[in-house]
Amino acid sequence: MTAAQRERAALVETMREVGPDAPTLCGDWTTRDLAAHLVVRERRLDATPGIMLPALAGYTDKVQRRTAQTDWEELLDKVASGPPLYSPFKLLDPVANMGEMYIHHEDVRRAQSGWEPRPLDDSTVNALTRSLPLMAKMTLAKAPARMTLKTPQGKVLATVGKGQPLTIVGEAQELLLFISGRDEVRLDFDGDPATVEAVRGNRRGL
Repeated sequence: MTAAQRERAALVETMREVGPDAPTLCGDWTTRDLAAHLVVRERRLDATPGIMLPALAGYTDKVQRRTAQTDWEELLDKVASGPPLYSPFKLLDPVANMGEMYIHHEDVRRAQSGWEPRPLDDSTVNALTRSLPLMAKMTLAKAPARMTLKTPQGKVLATVGKGQPLTIVGEAQELLLFISGRDEVRLDFDGDPATVEAVRGNRRGL
């Protein structure tokens, strides 16, 4: 089982524990809405483009709302089974879905009260770390600072953006969540307070 498959299984288990109406960090989406998003992303190739392209988002939203009406256990089973054979995500699962499953798992976990970062195995951390430099360039290129993303051990994972210098220190998985637009993270910011505020308030994510 790959790291992406293990994270998928953990996500489904957490969704099952909190139930279909639990909040997530994805705006006003419940866990049911998030599960429907994952199903549409992997199984409805006609609607997948609307996830990234605003011009097609209306149709995707319509398909997702309809998908969300599926029986909860059936919906979870579809998420758990992964991409079908006809999906391009089938072959790309270890790469394309590692970050997707981890980020959305934390979207569920960290929307609940009393959350704490969870320990991750080395293969999961390594997979998330590999995706971070490219993700940072995609999400932070227009950020109002020159940001250096660094681990607590001093390893620089990415440097991106223009403006005043700002160093953000944290575990790779926490940095990945932050550059993906999540604020429920454990990070240290080293820079001018106004720059920190501007970066935190700037739109992040794809």
